[in-house]
Amino acid sequence: MTKRNPFHFLYHFQFANGPTKDYQVSLNPDTLSLIPAASAAAMPEWVRLTHQQCRQCPLTPDSHPNCPIAVNLMELVESFKTIISYDDCMVVCETAERHYSKKTSVMEGLSAIFGIIMATSDCPITNFLKPMARFHLPFATIEETTVRTASMYLLANYFKYKDQKEMTFDFKTLEKHYQRVQMVNEGLLARITNVRGKDADKNAIITLHSLSQFLSAEISYSLNELEYIFAGRFED
Repeated sequence: MTKRNPFHFLYHFQFANGPTKDYQVSLNPDTLSLIPAASAAAMPEWVRLTHQQCRQCPLTPDSHPNCPIAVNLMELVESFKTIISYDDCMVVCETAERHYSKKTSVMEGLSAIFGIIMATSDCPITNFLKPMARFHLPFATIEETTVRTASMYLLANYFKYKDQKEMTFDFKTLEKHYQRVQMVNEGLLARITNVRGKDADKNAIITLHSLSQFLSAEISYSLNELEYIFAGRFED
């Protein structure tokens, strides 16, 4: 069996006054789990599982003394804690297939990285987002995210139920998943609120929280606005 290479997402932040910041996220090609950076000698208190633990978190301190998402966010939070969220910069995301770039706020660039890390940190609540992270789309609009989310969900169910004669789908399960993701976002925001610094990291999480709130509403209603794109396209 051919060994596959890790998936890499390299983000460059180019600020108007000259300095740059780089951050790379790498995923295991088989498990789609984040390949962690070298661990720090000591974990800050806000990383501990019991510190502002998310509502309905299924993990226990005995098996997981630290929150898996917080551990993987730690380096990013420390790196950007002195940056103001609305600062303008050029953000470039490099992958093996292509480069993406956008002149935007630090917050939007960080939101994209936070999204990958949350999906791939082996948190039981966010694991369903791993396929989205594998096909990561930087700077996605709400409309694009709605289509990608619904498409991934339907494809996952196709593989799950393809051998069954009758296949029926709705989006209730997906909506419930995103309701739980909201709790993770709230918990992470509570964790890093007391980290001294400015607000780029915190506002990036608020952005993700707003998106999960949108997606946890009736997603079928949201998709009605997109139905015209597909009308008559796949008729026999």
